Amino acid sequence: MSIFNPYFNLLVPLLIINLIAFLIMLRDKAKSARQGETRISEGMMFFLAAAFGSFGVYAGMFACRHKTRKWYFLFGIPLLMIENITTVYLLYLFLS
Repeated sequence: MSIFNPYFNLLVPLLIINLIAFLIMLRDKAKSARQGETRISEGMMFFLAAAFGSFGVYAGMFACRHKTRKWYFLFGIPLLMIENITTVYLLYLFLS
C-alpha cells in the first residue's frame, strides 16, 4: 500500500486516534486506583470518542473494566461508534 493512497491516508489516522483513546482509558483506570491522583475527565473521553476514537474508548472500557457502570458510556459510546462508521463511509464515498 502506497503512502499516496487516499485510503491509507484515511486509515492510519483512525488507527492512531483509536490507539491513543485506548491508552488514555488504560491510564485513567490506573489513576483511579491511586488516591489523590488527577484523573482524565469523562468529557475528554467523549471528545476522543467523537473524534473517531470510539472503538479505542469502547475497547478500553471492556479491556480494563473501566466506566462500564456508567449508563452514558454504555449507550453513548456505541452511538458515537455508529456516527464514526457513518462519517468514515461517507468520506470513503467522497474519495472514490
